[in-house]
Amino acid sequence: MKRRPLPLLLILIASVAVALATIGQAGAATRPAPRAHASASFLTGIGDQQAGMFRNGLWQRLHTKIVRYVAPYDAVAHLTDLNNAITFIQGAEAAHEQVLIAFYHSEVTPTRLPSVAGYKHYVQKFVKLFPHVRQYESWDESNRGNVAHAFSSPSGSLAAQYYQAMIRVCKGCTAIGLDVLDAQNIGPTLNYISEFKREIGHLRTIMPRIWGLHNYSDINRMESWRTSDLVRALGGQVWLTETGGLVKFGGAFPNNRGSGLSRAAKVLKYMFAVAAARPQIKRLYIYDWTGGTNSTRFDAGLTNIHEQPRAGYVVVCRQLHATGCTGVHVARN
Repeated sequence: MKRRPLPLLLILIASVAVALATIGQAGAATRPAPRAHASASFLTGIGDQQAGMFRNGLWQRLHTKIVRYVAPYDAVAHLTDLNNAITFIQGAEAAHEQVLIAFYHSEVTPTRLPSVAGYKHYVQKFVKLFPHVRQYESWDESNRGNVAHAFSSPSGSLAAQYYQAMIRVCKGCTAIGLDVLDAQNIGPTLNYISEFKREIGHLRTIMPRIWGLHNYSDINRMESWRTSDLVRALGGQVWLTETGGLVKFGGAFPNNRGSGLSRAAKVLKYMFAVAAARPQIKRLYIYDWTGGTNSTRFDAGLTNIHEQPRAGYVVVCRQLHATGCTGVHVARN
């Protein structure tokens, strides 16, 4: 799973649990793939936390143009977080990749949400430090909720204030207004979106034109109605800022004798069809590159722990019309 420091590893597990907690092992029966829209056109990239991906020949073969990285909002104040961000961004720029940075809670004080002034202070320093990065999300998975002793998430109103602060310190940047998780029941997510938009109106600031969505719950059930409803509620252009097929997620999605590998590959194929059927979706960032071990709770890697290609990698390789996809020897773990 994400090669973040351990606290973020725990946070990711909790956040995906929110999105997928009630999904059964097999999910619903496989739906027919949606029809591609005639005007459908989207960019595909990878979301990951490790710069080593850029040195991997399998990744280089894909010839992607975009990558996504999650950074604590106060990364500039903590050496480890800052060095991690520098390493990834420098690796991406050397590979001629356009970087989308998603800000996140602090690694040092994850349960304490910053004031708007504090958030603005640190984000401004980050933006000045990386002048070539021009695409940002104000808060990753902002509707995720709170988990005691693990992390806190902003309300829809506070998320709107963070968004306003970000666009004020990064003028001319491409700003993703809101980055939300789906769930089996999307009612709370729809309410969160409404709260965010109401606050944007109260603030009299610019309504976002681009929105972020993580649709794990929908596509891993081989369904698409949640994605459709949320795309409609968000409005404008939508980027699937995290999406992908689960190889393993706790007991709900086991990887018994490689079953998770084939399941994830099918989900990835379905994911592309869902995106192609909705012209509002202009980008998707597959999460993530490197998988885990047998003891890993969450694993959605296109490659295994040794960065050997899995069946899901082949699906992505073919979708991107890369060369040599057919001859790839896939790993069984």
